[in-house]
Amino acid sequence: MSVVRYELPRPKVARIVLNRPERRNAQDTELLYALNDAFDRAAHDEDVAVIVLAAEGPHFSAGHDLREDEPFASLHDHDTVGPYCGFTRAGAEGLMAREEEIYLGFSERWRNIPKPTIAEVQGKVISGGLMLVWPCDLIVAAENAEFLDNVVAMGVNGVEFFNHPYEFGVRKAKELLFTSGTLTAREAERIGMVNRVVPLARLTEETLDLAARIAEQPPFALKLAKQSVNAAQDAQGRPDAIRTAFALHQLAHSHNMQVHGLVVEPDFMKRFTRG
Repeated sequence: MSVVRYELPRPKVARIVLNRPERRNAQDTELLYALNDAFDRAAHDEDVAVIVLAAEGPHFSAGHDLREDEPFASLHDHDTVGPYCGFTRAGAEGLMAREEEIYLGFSERWRNIPKPTIAEVQGKVISGGLMLVWPCDLIVAAENAEFLDNVVAMGVNGVEFFNHPYEFGVRKAKELLFTSGTLTAREAERIGMVNRVVPLARLTEETLDLAARIAEQPPFALKLAKQSVNAAQDAQGRPDAIRTAFALHQLAHSHNMQVHGLVVEPDFMKRFTRG
């Protein structure tokens, strides 16, 4: 079974579905490259005006798949999309190259797709799962959705696509990071991270209705409107801030490896493996 499904549920609308429900759509290398291929397919299809990202099962995504077998070696099965290499080199070099490609690189790439994108979110969105929803232009959340970045508990500063200040605002970002706290769907809507909160039973229908309404607009104007808003955000220094946070993320991995022999805190890994 494909780890990503590609659907055309409405005219001018593509729906991409994460399809690893047995692993709560945890992101291994295969899933991320399949997702990137699906985004490319929708971006290149002239009959598609709007792209929806959804997920099979009770939860949108449990984040990075920490149980992935040989994550570095599996990169050789794919054509890289960024200017990165050296994935299997020793030390910080290999780890940084991999995370530049499949985490930070993919998230930035998806953010700048020249078509409107909508995340259709239910259940838990944990850490790396945020790097799937945040690149989307709009987020429609079910009432049971919860958003969490617990990477500080792992001994690192936050997920690789460090968009927190732009999603939450500075003070809320600090609170959530410092506490590994959770945002409910309603809280996320109140602070502007989520556009709409709807009943779980109506999540797909409401999201597709919104996508269909957007798809009625002239596609070139949609592209220019998206670029205009993104440019306004980037003019505030977002790209430099993201790169600085990513560098600090790599420093934390290197520190943890030197002190603990793991890229994250061993206490977190003990709790994770018990879970």
